[in-house]
Amino acid sequence: MSSSFIQSTGSASAGAGFNILFEHILNAILNVSRKNTTFNSTFQRLEQTLRSMAPAIKTIDSYNRDFDRPEEIDGLKAILQKGAELVEKAAKIKRYDVMRKPVYSRKLLKLEDKLKRYNTTVLQLHQVADGKEILFEVKQLSNQVRQMSMGAAAAGYGYSGGSFGAVGGGFSSAPMLKVVPVGLEIPLRELKKKMVNDEVPFLVLSAPGGCGKTTLATAFCHDQEVKVRYEDNIIYITVSKAANLLTIAQNIFQRLGCRVPGFQSDEDAVNKLECLIKDMDGKPTLLVLDDVWSGSESILEKLYFKMTNYQVLVTSRDEFKSFGSTYKLQTLSDTDAMDLFRQSAFPQEGNSYEPDQEVLEKIVKSCKGFPLLISVVGKSLLRKPAVEWRKRAKECSKTASFLENSEVLDCLQKSVDALDNKQSIKECYMDLGLFPEDRRIPATALIEMWIELHGLDEDNASYNLYELSFRNLVDLVVIRKDGSEDDGFHNEDFVTQHDLLRDLAIRQSNSASFQIAGRLFVEITGNIFPKWWTESTEKVFKAKLLAITTDENFSSSWPDIHAPEVEVLVLNFKAQAYALPKFIERMQKLKVLIVTNHGLCPADVSDIHHVASLPNLKRIRLENTLIPPNFLPSIASGTIQKLSLFMCSVGQAFSNVILQPNSFPDLEGIDIDYCSDLMELPVWFFNLAQLKNLSITNCQSLSVLPEELGNLVTLEVLRLGSCIELSELPESIGNLVGLKILDISYCASIKKLPEQVGELCNLRKLYMIECDRCEIPISVAQLGNLEKVVGDEETANSWEIYKTDIPGLKITKHKQVSLDWLQLH
Repeated sequence: MSSSFIQSTGSASAGAGFNILFEHILNAILNVSRKNTTFNSTFQRLEQTLRSMAPAIKTIDSYNRDFDRPEEIDGLKAILQKGAELVEKAAKIKRYDVMRKPVYSRKLLKLEDKLKRYNTTVLQLHQVADGKEILFEVKQLSNQVRQMSMGAAAAGYGYSGGSFGAVGGGFSSAPMLKVVPVGLEIPLRELKKKMVNDEVPFLVLSAPGGCGKTTLATAFCHDQEVKVRYEDNIIYITVSKAANLLTIAQNIFQRLGCRVPGFQSDEDAVNKLECLIKDMDGKPTLLVLDDVWSGSESILEKLYFKMTNYQVLVTSRDEFKSFGSTYKLQTLSDTDAMDLFRQSAFPQEGNSYEPDQEVLEKIVKSCKGFPLLISVVGKSLLRKPAVEWRKRAKECSKTASFLENSEVLDCLQKSVDALDNKQSIKECYMDLGLFPEDRRIPATALIEMWIELHGLDEDNASYNLYELSFRNLVDLVVIRKDGSEDDGFHNEDFVTQHDLLRDLAIRQSNSASFQIAGRLFVEITGNIFPKWWTESTEKVFKAKLLAITTDENFSSSWPDIHAPEVEVLVLNFKAQAYALPKFIERMQKLKVLIVTNHGLCPADVSDIHHVASLPNLKRIRLENTLIPPNFLPSIASGTIQKLSLFMCSVGQAFSNVILQPNSFPDLEGIDIDYCSDLMELPVWFFNLAQLKNLSITNCQSLSVLPEELGNLVTLEVLRLGSCIELSELPESIGNLVGLKILDISYCASIKKLPEQVGELCNLRKLYMIECDRCEIPISVAQLGNLEKVVGDEETANSWEIYKTDIPGLKITKHKQVSLDWLQLH
């Protein structure tokens, strides 16, 4: 269903009967929904609700036309029109899209709820059995009907702008961007002229690293004129150094919300991609390939389909002259460079020392117009004393007239060296080379790693993360801006980092010899290991941190390595099956194990028994893996304190597994996020005598919590956010007398809190965002220690009456958060 249909139905309503409009929208919604099985049960309920309203609509419409009063159900017209737009967007979400599916499930539930409420309020006033009674009732109650319609809309029963529609208009898979940065306004106009006006079929946006190629491409994708041209057909793919055609093809299918087919070969992938693009009804389509490295010519050639309305935009340090048009992004002008530097170095409050113009110009000039350098150097000098500014200016006078990549790294190094008086933060920065290029890094993975590796507490680890972000050494994306970060909740936050800053971290970490380096970062292509590894099997390596990244061609054949000092092991891979290396058994000091599959589907991980005998292993994080049945018995020990499972398939591991009651005597925290096959909690959960933090979020199949939940008397934090099928909390929740934080945000199916919630005498914070369907019992008036409730506007308003009973209670109305983060690679 197109937007033009929505507009046409709206304009037709003035002349045609509302019953006709209703039938048109109902049929259109059903037509769209039947093409998509992702929300099958929700669509079926919507159909039943709409059909139950049809008789009343027909009767009311008949009398409204007789008395020329079509406006009496205009509120319903608005709901249906916006609902139709929502269904159109939801129809593009495939069942494999575990990130966006719960978001749209919540929106569809709200649509269903609004329709039901309207049906049981406004429409019921119009329904009687006899036409003469209808005439009489309409005459007598016309004013009351209008008042109730207005009241219903004010209470949220009618549509209020933005409740249903997709965030930010048409879908673009480009990363987020708030404003066009300094100095990119003119390049953006020139790029639009080439791509939108001149319709150049293939364009390479070229510049050295750190000049802002990705930022300009991102700004282009979010520009309004560009969105009008391409609508939903902007496909943004980050390619990176290890380019692979099959991986790119898989990502394109995924970006377009399509099931990823099995590819027999590169040629098969190209043929299926070309068919996919052709099936877009001839609409303009833009493929953005970001961060393409030299040597990828064959991939570009295969992705360049010579067809109408198909364009490719490539960002690269290479010009790829054989492909035609090139746009060379220039470094910033002196004026723009100074403006950007001032934004970074001098805060708005004006508390920072500002040197004279000569010193400023020397430092800015040394950055050669590179935006990355300017922003990092500026932040490194923020609030520094005069002597530091003079010292940096003297160093800058030796800078070459043009910077090669190595020289850019040298300049960035000076800003990292400025952290020497904050060694803990510098060490944390150097750890960032652990993760693959151009990938999101989970904030919780970093924090937990730093806690064990550098002896930090949670607050100091979080502080270091924010400090690195403040200094522009990383980009920290905070998703939930509702104060939950005050409680140490960072499960939905992540970090990205510019390639050059990652290269700098790796270069600095690898400055020592392989045997004595404190960190080892190893990237393996196929089954080709570095010589120092294969030729040094008898040597002892001193690294405390070891990160190994393998690609989709790796066979899990591991040569031995002896690294007894390793405390943090990070394994990054991309495969359907992966075996843990046997040499883990000799890492007796290992404290943190992070295993991440960067492929599209959960991978089968074997040989998990290699971690069984590790005496110091405290934290395990698995991402996008199929958890084997022997997983829990293998890790069951008295040392495990934190278990994190993200986008994993947990059915085999959690069902029919029998554990002894004391299997995890020290387990204090469990995080389970985006595990779509989690339908119920296993029995062994409720024998965890020391469990303090239980976070089960975005698990869309979890529908019930057993009464045994009340056994977790040591629990202090319970988070159940975005479990959209969860219908209620057990009455035994009242037994959790130590509970301080309860989060049921976005649990749209919970209709009421149990009375026993009032027994949570130590509850301090309650998060109920998008829980306007949830009834609040009067027993909450007993929550004398409750300090903060965060909810949507309706939920927050329903708590206002308890402020007199709960001294010091602060009620915060949560604002809608942008969902653009879901579109990041």
